[in-house]
Amino acid sequence: MELMSHSSTFLLPNPSADNGPALTYALVVLNRRLPRFTPLLWKHAQLRMCADGGANRLYDELPLLFPEEDALAIRKRYKPDVIKGDMDSIREDVLVFYKNLGTEIVDASHDQDSTDLHKCVAYVQNLPSLKNQNICILVAGALGGRFDHEVGNINVLCRFSSMRIVLLSDDCLIQLLPSSHHHELHILSAVEGPHCGLVPIGGPSKSSTTTGLEWNLTNTEMRFGGLISTSNIVKEKIVTVQSDTDLLWTISIKKA
Repeated sequence: MELMSHSSTFLLPNPSADNGPALTYALVVLNRRLPRFTPLLWKHAQLRMCADGGANRLYDELPLLFPEEDALAIRKRYKPDVIKGDMDSIREDVLVFYKNLGTEIVDASHDQDSTDLHKCVAYVQNLPSLKNQNICILVAGALGGRFDHEVGNINVLCRFSSMRIVLLSDDCLIQLLPSSHHHELHILSAVEGPHCGLVPIGGPSKSSTTTGLEWNLTNTEMRFGGLISTSNIVKEKIVTVQSDTDLLWTISIKKA
């Protein structure tokens, strides 16, 4: 089975070539409080998108991360390439501001069967300029707030299981480890950990095995209503995971 390597190099100001796979990043900003490291994610991304009301967050909250600088200058510097969604949350003044700066506005209000994050991921997936590139989508503000929104965001991981997508908040990240691969997670202890977890998603796991954790799994069965690996601890620089079902990997993000 093919090995898939993972590393949270997007949390490093200047990642080196040996920190993990070479990836092309796309950033999607959702309508939740911006993580404090959003400017760092922005720096790494080649495409920056807001999902509907995420544009309000970018407009209102990003200047707060630069209290010594002029708010208008910050808003102009951090101009999204695209705003996409059903347009029921974005304020008119914010829409006009970014439209006048040249941001592409994609109204997908005709589609009420998918979330704004789903719409943005589909946009990235089908973008000709990113075709044949090893894409990783970073989703800022994906966790916290309404539980149904969180579940919807996790569902997007499952709907696009062949894509690298990382859900981020100030406190942690979540990504899918598909059962089609063995996984090698390169832990950046300066910015993440030690708390972590592995959760079977979509169905029980009859056999999951790990190395590099305080409490490793050895052909362990996991399921809701039974055992799931929460409050585990990273012990090694590399954690390996293999399972007969898709797992969610989550790890804490350290405060600066």
